[in-house]
Amino acid sequence: MQIIWHGQSCFQITTNHDKNNHVNIVIDPFSEKIGLRVPKLEADILAVTHSHDDHNNIKAVSGNPFLITGPGEYEVKEVFIQGIPSFHDDSQGKERGQNTIYTIEVEGIRLCHLGDLGQKELTPEQVEKIGSIDILMIPIGGIFTISTKEAPKIMEQIEPKIIIPMHYKIPKLKIELDGLDKFLKVMGIKSITPLPKLLIKKKDLAEEEVKIIVLNS
Repeated sequence: MQIIWHGQSCFQITTNHDKNNHVNIVIDPFSEKIGLRVPKLEADILAVTHSHDDHNNIKAVSGNPFLITGPGEYEVKEVFIQGIPSFHDDSQGKERGQNTIYTIEVEGIRLCHLGDLGQKELTPEQVEKIGSIDILMIPIGGIFTISTKEAPKIMEQIEPKIIIPMHYKIPKLKIELDGLDKFLKVMGIKSITPLPKLLIKKKDLAEEEVKIIVLNS
């Protein structure tokens, strides 16, 4: 499995069932209105967590993908996806509306993309639906989502093996968010080397140690 982060909450996940069969999954493609260049994206599956410009640029993705825009259970090309309802704020959606959390199961690996989660903590029902997670993609920039203050609580509720921060301030982004340094400080990490992409297989997942992996956008 290959995971690439394009900035904001946009991820491209490429899975390999075998040498001749790969599936491209794109999550939350953004509009160039936010200051970032939209990369060339092609997908078999496209998942959108909510309808804001920095997450729902469906037209930017080619390949006539299977489109998922909300809660439910989906099975596409041996990829199992579950959409779980949540809120974009901590006021039951009164400020910024709904958000969908996605769990993705493929190659024996379970991923969770929290979208623009704004709840200070997950409900017991959400935790149960999310279940056991290997790789968690979590917003940390605050202001419009959970911040570095709430993120550790959410991480503790989910207990993933790998954590990939997203939705934080990067060069050229016009949206004002907190930077990565604030999150690393809270997590007690003095320095970290970002990776251009994450290549991982089920056998690579450690049973005990939780890893934070930062990806270049």
